[in-house]
Amino acid sequence: MLRDAVLRTNVFITALISLALVAGLSVAPAIAAPKNLARAVVQADWLEKNLENPDVKIIEVSTESGLYERGHIKNAVKFNWYTDLVEVVNRDIVAAPRFQKLARAAGINKDSTVVLYGDKNNWFAAWGAWIFNTYGIQDVRLLDGGRVKWEKDGRGFTTIVPSPTAGNFSAKKADRSIRASLNRDVIPAVRKKGSVDMVDIRSADEYSGKIFAPAGFQELSVRAGHIPGAVNVPWGLNVNADGTFKTVAELKKLYADKGIDGKKTIITYCRIGERSSLTWFVLSEILGYEVKNYDGSWTEYGNSVGKPISNPAGTIWGAS
Repeated sequence: MLRDAVLRTNVFITALISLALVAGLSVAPAIAAPKNLARAVVQADWLEKNLENPDVKIIEVSTESGLYERGHIKNAVKFNWYTDLVEVVNRDIVAAPRFQKLARAAGINKDSTVVLYGDKNNWFAAWGAWIFNTYGIQDVRLLDGGRVKWEKDGRGFTTIVPSPTAGNFSAKKADRSIRASLNRDVIPAVRKKGSVDMVDIRSADEYSGKIFAPAGFQELSVRAGHIPGAVNVPWGLNVNADGTFKTVAELKKLYADKGIDGKKTIITYCRIGERSSLTWFVLSEILGYEVKNYDGSWTEYGNSVGKPISNPAGTIWGAS
């Protein structure tokens, strides 16, 4: 009798599965899931409740000089993008030993939750998140809206600089799966059209070649335009007017409308890699797509001899 009951149960389960398949109920959604749900975005209310949590480490990465010193979120440690998160002599990301020393000095342990925030809609905070992921910190998040929204909401700042106990984080070998290089990734993608989705996150005028760079920026390429095959999705489209990220549905549609659906590896780039790190974060950490940030970006590609360029505007270096 027990055997008959088991058989009847199996038949019933099989029938349910068959019905679900017919109805399309058991088919997994054709969307990518975040690689790690914890590695995404935190809200200000959550962060306020966790300012004293020893497992939460807060890092400010802003671009405006003196901004941190005038006031910052309580217990936040300052990282300087220009000197801490890059190599200052040769052009490269910060080396692993120096990053490990920096992270430990900030009190970061191997199991810490790291929350980054900054000015300019988290441009450079997103670069920080990319670097933290590159060297193997498992739980890295951005504060939704960054510093600007925190201040507009009337939340508190302090001028007290914390003195955290040294952490025990050990940097892993740099993860090449989230960093694109010119010769290994970009040039093969240009040669084999359609093998990779490439997203140029600069302004429409930069992308078209009308201008070489936004006014006031020093890092330049002597050629204008974009990498052939790249689509243009300016970074600012990822966020709302207050700097908070758009909804997952809105973000998916934003990129799907440009043919970016996560079915191929994606390469993001801008001028020097910092704005594109925000798009990397959206596509990789929020939408869960396979994404590489090309930190060489246009200043490397546009200055490379003999590389193909698309320049619809036809702007020429040095022409009057």
